[in-house]
Amino acid sequence: MKRILLLSIILGMIVGCLLPQRLFAETPAAPLASSKPATPGVEMAQAISTITGVAISPLLGASAVGAWKYFATNGQAARDKLPWYAQPWFWAPAFLIVGVCALKDVFGMAVPAPLKKPFDVLETISHKVSGLVAIGAFVPLVASVFHSVGANTPASLNVASAGHGFVAAVNASLLYNSISVPVMMLVFLVVFLASNAINILILLSPFPVVDVLLKAFRLSVLCTVLFTALANPWVGAIWSLIIILIAWFIAGWSLRLSHFGTAFLWDFCTRRQQHFTPDKSSNWMFLARKNNDAPIRTYGKLIRDDKGNLIFSYRPWFVLPERTLTLPTGNYAVGKGLLYSEILKLKGESSRPVLLLPPRYRTHEPELAQIYGLSRVRDTGLRAWFAWLKAWIGFKQKPQLITI
Repeated sequence: MKRILLLSIILGMIVGCLLPQRLFAETPAAPLASSKPATPGVEMAQAISTITGVAISPLLGASAVGAWKYFATNGQAARDKLPWYAQPWFWAPAFLIVGVCALKDVFGMAVPAPLKKPFDVLETISHKVSGLVAIGAFVPLVASVFHSVGANTPASLNVASAGHGFVAAVNASLLYNSISVPVMMLVFLVVFLASNAINILILLSPFPVVDVLLKAFRLSVLCTVLFTALANPWVGAIWSLIIILIAWFIAGWSLRLSHFGTAFLWDFCTRRQQHFTPDKSSNWMFLARKNNDAPIRTYGKLIRDDKGNLIFSYRPWFVLPERTLTLPTGNYAVGKGLLYSEILKLKGESSRPVLLLPPRYRTHEPELAQIYGLSRVRDTGLRAWFAWLKAWIGFKQKPQLITI
């Protein structure tokens, strides 16, 4: 699944970079601030705001930009030539879906969380799908602000290109777009990861009020991007760059949380534990807490070496050189939870989670204990609480309640 996600993003970026130049020339950037002709500098500022807003909420952002561009264009013949996201067949159903999600959030506060979560799952999936579509099919169109040499390209750039044989031999607008499009794709990806992390927090939160607050926060950030861009394209671009900078600094946290939520979502939706068998030597898990240089929710494989040590190997950002982490020696056990399981480090009567297991490992806890030579399998979390409650009522002998 991780490879599929990475390949989808890379493929989208490659397709966007290789789209024919005539597509860019026919579909200039969709500004948030004005529909009047603008220089490439102003169009770039508008494009930064547009892409930042769409990355925060791909479906809402793309449909809003498309509707704005549609109504700002005079004449049906000109409207027919607009790009796909500015056509009513796209933005009208998109607004309908966004409206249904908004009503679900408003009235969902009175609905128990277990009944509301399936709809949050569908919304999270649509958010990911719309983001992948936007990065490959929307961002290249908006980011290509250089349309033709001598018309919209700055005169200084034309003069500079005329003095260099290589630059003069190629289409200058294609050259400038080939730089702006990949950069804007990277900007979109960074902001989208931060936005998607909010979706994962909503999915993991058991409280409807928290869900509404998180979505209100994301919507408020989106509105600030819109209003500043409408007031002044440069002010909008500066505010968008601040958001991009914040998203850049938390990109690692956002990526790990997004992958954590995606793995759990995939396993739950596909009921993967029913057709999954743990590997006899190494299995994929998440760190439950920061350990040395490895941050929380780092994804990697757990093995036991010839010396009996538990070794956690991982790749930072999924692609960097592999690193290994030796877990401290001690007594470990498999914790069996209600929704997912854990690898616990036991110390006296207490325990502490060291690794989190994706839901695919549910019902496979005894096999994991045997593979890694762990002491036992014990209930954790809500499962441990229910076991304690049943024993307290008198259904069976009262077990030790585990505090995590």
